[in-house]
Amino acid sequence: MNTPHTLSEFRRGIKEAAPIIIGMIPFALILGAQAARKGMSWLETILMMGLNFAGGSEFAAVGLWHSPLPVLLIIGTTLLINSRHILMGIAFIPFIRHLPLKQLLPALFVMTDESWAMSLTDARKRQKAGLPAFSLPYYFGTALPLYALWVSCGFIGARFGYLLGNVEKLGFGMAFPAVFLVLIRSMWTTWRAAVPWLVSLVVAAASYLMLPHSGWYVLFGTFAGLLAASFGQGGEVE
Repeated sequence: MNTPHTLSEFRRGIKEAAPIIIGMIPFALILGAQAARKGMSWLETILMMGLNFAGGSEFAAVGLWHSPLPVLLIIGTTLLINSRHILMGIAFIPFIRHLPLKQLLPALFVMTDESWAMSLTDARKRQKAGLPAFSLPYYFGTALPLYALWVSCGFIGARFGYLLGNVEKLGFGMAFPAVFLVLIRSMWTTWRAAVPWLVSLVVAAASYLMLPHSGWYVLFGTFAGLLAASFGQGGEVE
């Protein structure tokens, strides 16, 4: 692999992911601060954020954190919320199946909704331009800075969050939905392709209303969207 080209692709990933990476800062601070208020040490917080690296399940785990610790409930909820990564990995298979294990495992470890969506969208553009579809350096450019910032800002929130006061009142809660709306729009090619997303949204919302204190809505919404894509053949990322 040509080193100058690798660095160029890595920098391109950082540049294109910069707005999303910046948008994650308040969430990492909030998560760190919430964890500290729940009694988690800063070391426990950064270990959770560094080893799990999946924002939604981390917020759920912190929400369930109390004494005595409901270990099985936290594990089960984490598995349910992170179940979407199974389907994300399946979508990645055509692009990463050729990678050696020493590259594949780190790539999957830092895979998030943001890096996954950006890399698949980039792969579609590269295919249309007649280039090799998947750029691993670009992918790491979107994923690694996000990982580093997520963990470091979580540490700052855990250690110094009390100085920020109640950051949840500042309106940062809209950042997460806004990021995902942008990601969905970047992958939205036709109205037909949007059907699985809409089915997933409706099923997940209905499941959340019926089972508000569990993570089942993630699993139900995920598989509903998958079934809609399978039957309608409209959910593919080209």
